[in-house]
This record gives sequence, C-alpha cells and structure tokens, in this order.
Amino acid sequence: MSDQLQSVRDRRFESALGRVLGAGILASTVCLAAGLPLALSGTAVAVARLLLGAGLFLLMATPIARVLVSVVTYARRRDWLFAVLTLIVLLELGASVVAAFASRVR
Repeated sequence: MSDQLQSVRDRRFESALGRVLGAGILASTVCLAAGLPLALSGTAVAVARLLLGAGLFLLMATPIARVLVSVVTYARRRDWLFAVLTLIVLLELGASVVAAFASRVR
C-alpha cells in the first residue's frame, strides 16, 4: 500500500474517532448541563435524575464507542493483529460493565 493511501486512511480513522468522541462529549454535556440546574433547584426531580443519569452514561459510553470504531476500522483494513487486540480491550470493557451491574444488583 502506498504511503499516500495509508496517510488518507489514517486521517479518515482519526476523523471518525474525533467525531465519535465529540458527539459523545457534546451529548453528555447537554444532558448534564440541563439536568444539573433542575437537580439544584429541586424542580422536576425525576427529569433531573434522568438527564443526569443519561449524561453520565453517555460520558462513560464514549470511550467504549471509540474502541468499537477502532475494532471496525482495523477489521476493514484487514489489520488483524490490531483488530484482535482492540477487540480484547472491548471485551474487557464490556465484562467490567457487566460485573459492575451484577455487583450492584446483589
């Protein structure tokens, strides 16, 4: 593969990761910024809790989405070593989320 083609692919990859991270942070910020004043004012407590919970969920899900985009990108490039390594990271993240929810349920 030529260096120029690799450079274009790398820029697309970085751009995709930037969009995922930017969208996640923006959505999280909007939810937290809307929920925090409601929670502090004591009005619409149910809505405030929902917004704050969604904001925190989005904030935590953003890095997981980044890893998922990386797995897909490496697989599409047929870079199997990095695809497998990144998939292992994704599985570890998923296992930690499952373990956290399982310990909370008990």
